[in-house]
Amino acid sequence: MKSRLTLPLALLIATAHPTVAREEAPPADTAENAEATSSEDSETSEESPDDAAGEQDERALLAKENRLASERLTHETNELRAEITRLKMERELITERLALESARRNEAVRDAVAEMETERDLLARQGEIAKQRADKLENQLKAMRAESALEITALQNEIRRIETLEQRARFADAEPVYLKNPLREDGTLVISDRRIPLNGPVTSALADFVTTRIQFWNNMDRELPIFIVIDSSPGGSVMAGYRILKAMEASEAPVHVVVRSFAASMAAAICTLAEHSYAYPNAVLLHHQISNTIIGARLNLTEQREFYQRTTRWWDRFGVPLAEKMGITADEFIELMYKNASSGDWTEFADEAKKLKWVNHVVEAIEETAILQDPDTTDENDNTARFQLEEKIDADGKPFVWLPRLDPTDVWFIYNPDGYYRTR
Repeated sequence: MKSRLTLPLALLIATAHPTVAREEAPPADTAENAEATSSEDSETSEESPDDAAGEQDERALLAKENRLASERLTHETNELRAEITRLKMERELITERLALESARRNEAVRDAVAEMETERDLLARQGEIAKQRADKLENQLKAMRAESALEITALQNEIRRIETLEQRARFADAEPVYLKNPLREDGTLVISDRRIPLNGPVTSALADFVTTRIQFWNNMDRELPIFIVIDSSPGGSVMAGYRILKAMEASEAPVHVVVRSFAASMAAAICTLAEHSYAYPNAVLLHHQISNTIIGARLNLTEQREFYQRTTRWWDRFGVPLAEKMGITADEFIELMYKNASSGDWTEFADEAKKLKWVNHVVEAIEETAILQDPDTTDENDNTARFQLEEKIDADGKPFVWLPRLDPTDVWFIYNPDGYYRTR
């Protein structure tokens, strides 16, 4: 019995068992044939010799055919095996190429990583160097700043020292002198810092300034004297002057009035009616009757009579005490005014005014112990500068100042011969 293999089966066998071609193994049915032959031999061993010879020939023929089929199959599959071998080799080549590319990529990655790490290390070193340089520069800058700060501080301290010395030089090495009896035996009047300047027209604002300071110095000490210092005042409002006189009377601390240059009208009344008063020999005091100038006012006869009566009542409140201080009557006082001056403006120097009891003491020297600061360094030489009125020029070219508005029952008791002081 013959056995033949188809080409697809042979290809499958060759693919599954590639060693068949190399080893030239017998066909798959050879074992079966051999087994069958062995079986047949055992059967034919009982047969005749002729039958056995025929069977042997047949078996030889089959074996030959099998070998031929095997050779044919081997021949027919050589190209396939060659293709398979080529494909295997190509696959191995591709695999090797892929491995090579992968190796190259890995190598490139490793190189890149190594380069990046190298660059990172370099940057880190450069950063560290830069940081060290920055720290060095910062330390140098700090040192420079500290050195500059020390130098600036030294200069500032020197400036402050110089300024302090300059400021200190503006003050005298002395203290105010406080005397309960400020008039020394040598005729010198000693004035402390308990002083109140009174200059310019006596107005309500100036009265506020003077009276509040009288009260303050009383609260500080009720035994030491307070000084009202008049450099120059033409007088002013009778109401304002009256407030000052009443504050002087109410003060427990004695109030001393000092005239250094000129005191007229209300200012002269303040000096004369003071319990303690002083003046330089050439200081001028002026007394006269209360007078008023009404500009732009239209008064009927009744209004004029009322205005005259009000003014007379004010004169009684000032003229009578002044006359009593002099030891004469108010009418005698008025008579003497016009006897000494046709205008009624009775003017005397302090040495003569003392005889008339307009002032208590004439002094040759006044010691201002409270002036301890250089006057050139102060903004205002006189605290009463704020009360000075603004001077203007009229249409005729004459200087004048407007007096502030009075209260309805107030009148001016001011020396004003040239009309310098004017009312609206």
